[in-house]
Amino acid sequence: MVKNDTYAFQVEQITYKYNNQIALKDISLTVRAGERIAILGANGSGKSTLLKILDALYFPQSGKVCAFGEALTEAALQDEARAFALRRRVGLVFQDPDVQLFSPTVWDEVTFAPLHLGLPKTEVIERAEWAMDLLNITKLRDRAPHRLSGGEKKKVALASVLSLRPDVWLLDEPTASLDPRSQSRLLDFIGELSKEGKTIITATHDLDIVEEIADRVVMFCEEHEITSDGAPRELLADYDRLIECNLIHEHRHKHDGAEHAHHHLHPVAHEHQH
Repeated sequence: MVKNDTYAFQVEQITYKYNNQIALKDISLTVRAGERIAILGANGSGKSTLLKILDALYFPQSGKVCAFGEALTEAALQDEARAFALRRRVGLVFQDPDVQLFSPTVWDEVTFAPLHLGLPKTEVIERAEWAMDLLNITKLRDRAPHRLSGGEKKKVALASVLSLRPDVWLLDEPTASLDPRSQSRLLDFIGELSKEGKTIITATHDLDIVEEIADRVVMFCEEHEITSDGAPRELLADYDRLIECNLIHEHRHKHDGAEHAHHHLHPVAHEHQH
């Protein structure tokens, strides 16, 4: 593997299993620094698992993963300095914010990670206030996260990562639970991250947003393998492949005695750990 910062991630032939059930099978992927990638795939195809491996929450049973040219292994991250360096550079926003949020107040949530990574308190306060202001949640500062709406929780989860100012953003179904206005603002936010040169990897079922958030699409099939890797417009126009990967389906109905078939998107779903 190339040992430099040209690559945010290098993944070589990884396999991951939950209790002997395949979640990822022989996955290879190279992510250059500054890329915007959408990970597409049906429910349970392995998208969320891949993000968690890139965030070093899970480690594959076989294969190799490097982050910024350094091996991403459980043994390597026993070194606190290396673990802290990774946590400062890579931020994961979970699909379900209830999994991510645990502090008594929004302020505690947004300041938790930078405080525990050893940043000076004055800098932590500055970063937290900046993140909350950017996402327009300053008014929620003293609220308990578990009492917020789904959209508000999502914004708090984003702010908790934003306060770290990571180089890499891993977003798992970021538009889930957001109303249309909040979805639009989130897309603007992702656009701003891109202008700053951040690496953005988004797992999503929402095909409507793919061309806006990504320059490259990596598509998973239901056999937990990568089946396509290319430009969004090209892959989104491949209806046979989308149907094969269970991302759209053909809905048949009769009109004036003739049967017609139309492509339909599946509703947004979510992945479960096996």
